[in-house]
This record gives sequence, structure tokens and C-alpha cells, in this order.
Amino acid sequence: MRGARAASGTSRAVRGGVAGARGERRRGLARRAAALRRHGTAVLTLDGSHGEGGGQIVRTALALAVALGRPVAVERIRLRRPKPGLQPQHLAVVRALAAVSDAVVDGDALGSTAVSLAPRRIRTGDHRFDIGAVTPSAGSVALLFQALLLPLARGDGPSRLTLIGGTHVPWSPTVHYLSAVFLPALRALGVAGDLTLRRWGWYPAGGGEVEATVAPSPRIGPLVAPSASPGAITGCSAVSRLPRSIAERQRRQAEARLAAAGLGAAIEIHEDATALGPGTMLFLGIQGRAGFAALGRRGVPAERVADEAVDALLAWTSSEAALDVHLADQALPFLALADGASSFTCPEISTHLRTVAWVAQQFLPVEITLRDDRPALVRIRPRPGSAPAELGEATPHLGRRGAGDCRSSG
Repeated sequence: MRGARAASGTSRAVRGGVAGARGERRRGLARRAAALRRHGTAVLTLDGSHGEGGGQIVRTALALAVALGRPVAVERIRLRRPKPGLQPQHLAVVRALAAVSDAVVDGDALGSTAVSLAPRRIRTGDHRFDIGAVTPSAGSVALLFQALLLPLARGDGPSRLTLIGGTHVPWSPTVHYLSAVFLPALRALGVAGDLTLRRWGWYPAGGGEVEATVAPSPRIGPLVAPSASPGAITGCSAVSRLPRSIAERQRRQAEARLAAAGLGAAIEIHEDATALGPGTMLFLGIQGRAGFAALGRRGVPAERVADEAVDALLAWTSSEAALDVHLADQALPFLALADGASSFTCPEISTHLRTVAWVAQQFLPVEITLRDDRPALVRIRPRPGSAPAELGEATPHLGRRGAGDCRSSG
């Protein structure tokens, strides 16, 4: 009985310690918010468990905060996930955005469920960020680059980035997707960036390396919706530390499946792609509109990998949508800052898209319409009477005075 009482007391002590730590975190954020208010700048506080409730809210909110020079606090981060709070890939984004904005930041720690960031100025130039610097991780280089692109494009000079982490990992866009789909779509809006793949980073080893450049983009134009008819399909079948025959089988299966559907594709083979560990991928893309990647896994035949990418592409073409579902949410923050109205279709209104739209509307006076038809329709336009400064074209930062093709070397 005494042991049970002792265990119960220990449990209460642990719960009390956790509650105390959470209370201290909330008090710390409150003190930070009070300090920011004394500087005369309102702090935007967001619920990180809203909608999709994952790392996307953190990335989108902090990227917009830096781009617009507005302090933000995000609470209840990833609260419903098996591992709540900031994980290595999320922490890398927080610290990278703080670095490029000379920001005051609080809560930037592994497992933190609340973070605040007050940007002071956008620091263009050379930057190097390693997602695995805190703890070994194959966190996505692509997601880190997307978070950095929006604020750096609004800087007053060019930037060069070296990013280390996972380049081709599950649940994230691949570097090939950025080069073939995401960046061409943004170039059409006036946002200029480029990527060079130096070393591939597969899950779980990571260790990939990408060099990126970002040019200043003083104006972001609206999206003129492209035709719904499929464009030219290009692709890449790649292997690292595995036989070339796997890449050949992936390509052969993809070409046969596409030919049966009346489609052709130019698919290159990239054998022995330089990497720390083994991996395989098939990527199919339509420039600036849609991209589909499948990653090899132990025990999964090469033909099955190819089928996964082809099935996703054929599902998109049958939807008659202009953009794929992922490009829809990835482009939306840029379109929310555009100087005109945008309209496009995508296969469906995903939870990610709804979440990004919600975050953008917390920062900006924009009307975003999401109509879940087949295909789904997305409209973004400035609210009537919004001034250019409200849309972020000339928003001052705190403390500020005055104002791709994917190339591989391995």
C-alpha cells in the first residue's frame, strides 16, 4: 500500500511538473507578447491545432509573419499528433526563418507546443541550414525551402541557400517536384528561384544537399489558370546504391502504362545518384502544373513503384483540374500576396488547402473561396478597398529603417 501511495504521489508530481512547465511556457509567451505590444506592434496568435493541425500551420504562419514583418505566436502545435510539438524538421524551419529575419523568437525547442517569432528585417545573402543539426533527421529540404522562399523573395537582394536534409522522403514534395512543378508555377507569378541537387537524401539516412538561389521579386502577379488539358509529361527514374536495372524496370512499366492510356513521357534514368544511403524513385511531372513521385521501399517491386506514380497522374488527368492538389496549397500563400485576383481548379479541396487558406486570411485582407466541385474551384482576391500596404507590398519590418531545372552533380 505504501508503494502504491508512493507511486501515486510520484504520478501527481510528474503531472504537476508537466502542468507547471506548460504554465511557464504560456507565461513566457504572454510576457513575450506584452513586450512586443510595448513596441506598438500587434501580435497575431494562432491555434496550431486548427484544421490539418500539423507542421504546415507553423511553416505557413511564420513564413507570412517574416514576409509581412508581423509578430506571430502559434500555440497548441501538433497537439493531436502522436508526438506533439515541434519535431526536428519543424524546429529547423522555425530557426531558419528566425535567422533570415533577425527575429526575436521564443519556444524554439524540440517538443515545444508554442512558439512566438517577431521579425525585425529580412536578411538576404548566403545562408546554410542543416535539418539534422539538432538531432539526426531526414526532414524535408523541400518544405524548408518553400518556407524560406516567400520572405526571401520579398527581400532587397539575392540569396543563396545551402540546405541539408531529406531531398526525396515520404509525405513531402521531392526536390524534383520543386524544380519541375512548384518553381515554374511561381516564375509565372514573378517569383524567381532555382535549385541544384548536389547530393540525394533518402529516408531514413537523409544527408542530402541542395543549393538554392532566390532573386528579389518586388511584385507577385495573379495566377492565370492554365488549360485543363494535360501538357508534356517528363520524368526521372533514379536509384542510389542499387542496380540500374531497378530504374530501368520503373521506367519501362511507367512508359507501358502511359502508352496504354494514350500518353507519352520522356523519362530519364539517373543511376547511382550520390547519396548516404540506398533509395529509388520514379517521378512524373507536367511543368508548372502537377507532379507525382513514388519512392521505393524494401520488398516493393519496381513495377509497383512505377504504378503508384502513374496511378496518381492518371487520377489527376481524369479530374480535368488545372493544378494538382499539392500545388494548390503550396501556391496559395503567394497568391494571397498577389496584386490581383487568381482562380484555378484542382482535384479536391484538401484539409491542407483549407488550413493554408485559413492562415492566410488571419494575416491578409483577402477573400478565398473554396468550392468543392469536380474539379474543385479556388478563387483568391483582395477584399474591396484593401490598400497595397495591407497586402504586404510595403509592410515595414520591426526595427527596419527605410525600406528551375533540377541539376544534379552526383
